[in-house]
Amino acid sequence: MSTPDAADDTVRELLLLMPRLVGRAKRMRPPAELRSFDLAPRHLSLLSLLLLDGPQTVSQLADRLAVAPTTVSLLVSDLSRKGVLARREDDDDRRRRIIDIAPRSRPAISEWLSPGARAWRAALNPLTPAQRRMLVDTLLAYEAAVEETSDHR
Repeated sequence: MSTPDAADDTVRELLLLMPRLVGRAKRMRPPAELRSFDLAPRHLSLLSLLLLDGPQTVSQLADRLAVAPTTVSLLVSDLSRKGVLARREDDDDRRRRIIDIAPRSRPAISEWLSPGARAWRAALNPLTPAQRRMLVDTLLAYEAAVEETSDHR
């Protein structure tokens, strides 16, 4: 078990690190052809999933993003109208739609998001699967604690 001083040292280090990470993420401006679309973090998450995992249904995206399917439908509609996403019928079930990045937008989105994915791979590669899981779980716990703290204001 760690001592309070050791935990405080880690908290201090993370409090100094987090603003730098957020600042770097904010400086990752979308390519010129996407800047006028006023993309929010939720769009970034959706586009990242499609870039990394390929075409998916609205339900699959909602599950992965941990949001309601109606929320994903609104995001998809917004980005489809802007020509960033493309929808097509699912060959196996014509009632479902498959969502993907539009071919003309894929190069710009890949150029924008791939450096971040490469950086995460480089940082995570030396870790064991259990260490990677612990890192993600720790970040999720931090997010929940911050949200709980802000809810009590």
